[in-house]
Amino acid sequence: MSEFRLTQISDTHLGRRFPGLIANFQRVSEHIDANRPDLVVNTGDVSFDGPTGRDDVVFAKYLHDALPVACRYLPGNHDIGDNPTMIGPAPKPPVSEAQRRQFCDIIGEDHWAFEAAGWRFIGLNSLVMNSGLAFEAEQFDWLARELARTTGKPVALFLHKPVFLNLPDDAETAETAIRYVPQPARARLIEMFAHVDLRLIASGHVHQRRDFTYRHTRHVWAPSTGFVINDARQDRIAIKEVGLVEYRFQPDSLEVRHVRAAGQIDVDIEEILAQMGSEH
Repeated sequence: MSEFRLTQISDTHLGRRFPGLIANFQRVSEHIDANRPDLVVNTGDVSFDGPTGRDDVVFAKYLHDALPVACRYLPGNHDIGDNPTMIGPAPKPPVSEAQRRQFCDIIGEDHWAFEAAGWRFIGLNSLVMNSGLAFEAEQFDWLARELARTTGKPVALFLHKPVFLNLPDDAETAETAIRYVPQPARARLIEMFAHVDLRLIASGHVHQRRDFTYRHTRHVWAPSTGFVINDARQDRIAIKEVGLVEYRFQPDSLEVRHVRAAGQIDVDIEEILAQMGSEH
């Protein structure tokens, strides 16, 4: 295969009770149907509330199954719970093995690796990092084996949380620590990838579209397909809009296209919170 086209969607936050999020996903589905990439990757928060709402996970998988191309998935904090950080309060809910297993049973693999168009693709479960769960160590061991198999190929890494904001040693703060891969797992991850040709890190989670290069690695933050978080609730780092990202991989080259599907609407988080409040 001389060319591999991949579409990244993220933070779909699907649940039956959120018509605006479903409508935006349907617009994205229509865009994917028209363009037919080789693979769709959802980089997490596939469901709205997996830890307390199993039906959200089932419903999210149902909608993804209707897509006309193959899909791979990675879990987000809304799917399996969040990971602890060195600073700030304990996450609510914390990531758990039971929720990880639920994700795998309903959605699919929570970490994976494959090769296409001369590239090595790796997907990681970033929520177990720094958790102390047995799977955290298992995944790091698996990653070491996979990195040993790269044999000089360029590597594309996919995960839910961005690895860092601007620099690998960015200080964690109580306000922002949950946005990024937490320390000390972050340092370990960076050290492991320092020994391969890491060209791309693709993530989601922050609900902002961002694209920057640090050294020789391009960092792409996919926006949510579903909703935006207004400036009163979240500081503005980059572009706040709904959308998706399209990639075209060829041996030793990469093209990135930032896309907004026709008909997508910038649903504000306030609308989602109002719908949640109406349930109680």
